[in-house]
Amino acid sequence: MSINVVQKTDDLVKVNNVLVSVSDKNGLENFIPQLIRINSEIKIFSTGGTFGKIKEILGENYRSHLTQVSDYTGQPETQGGLVKTLDFKIYLGLLTETYNDSHNQDLKRTNSVPIDMVIVNLYPFKETISKPGVTAEQARGNIDIGGPCMIRASAKNFIRVASVVDPVDYEMILSQMKANNQSTSLKLRYELAQKAFEHTAVYDRTIADFLGATSYVDVERCYKG
Repeated sequence: MSINVVQKTDDLVKVNNVLVSVSDKNGLENFIPQLIRINSEIKIFSTGGTFGKIKEILGENYRSHLTQVSDYTGQPETQGGLVKTLDFKIYLGLLTETYNDSHNQDLKRTNSVPIDMVIVNLYPFKETISKPGVTAEQARGNIDIGGPCMIRASAKNFIRVASVVDPVDYEMILSQMKANNQSTSLKLRYELAQKAFEHTAVYDRTIADFLGATSYVDVERCYKG
């Protein structure tokens, strides 16, 4: 397997395309309109309940900025929302390198766009397992798959993509975009990547600890109905 070695990237990357899929929707009511005020041509791709929330925030003119991920990919969400964002077009947009001609040809071939910012936080696994009497099946259902994948992909590609996992950072990101002509800096993207990988590491550790502490007897009991 060959690994790309990037030798050229841009410090400032204009935020034109944003992917939003969050469990914690706090702060979106201010953050999303502010993004649009900063860049009136910004495009937002979203899923499920997050799409509904942003549609509500934007009102009747939502179509100017908001697209459902399933409409973008051409693939409907599976029952229960199990598969929403695990799609070639999404990950091509996340992992594309700015000055890679082959990547740019793939974008054109698939009618895809480079995604410049990902706003993702994860299913509330820790909160779920903290509830009295929680079962292994209830915990299993709250293991997020697509979210960690998007976070890791965008954080890996910090040379171009801002990976946002904490609503606390919304105001700081808006301030930088205002100061930098609608763009994020390489320094900011790197700092966000550090936070993103810490976020997924803690999430995975919590899952591993729960599974390690749950006996097979408790697991088997869930499926004997």
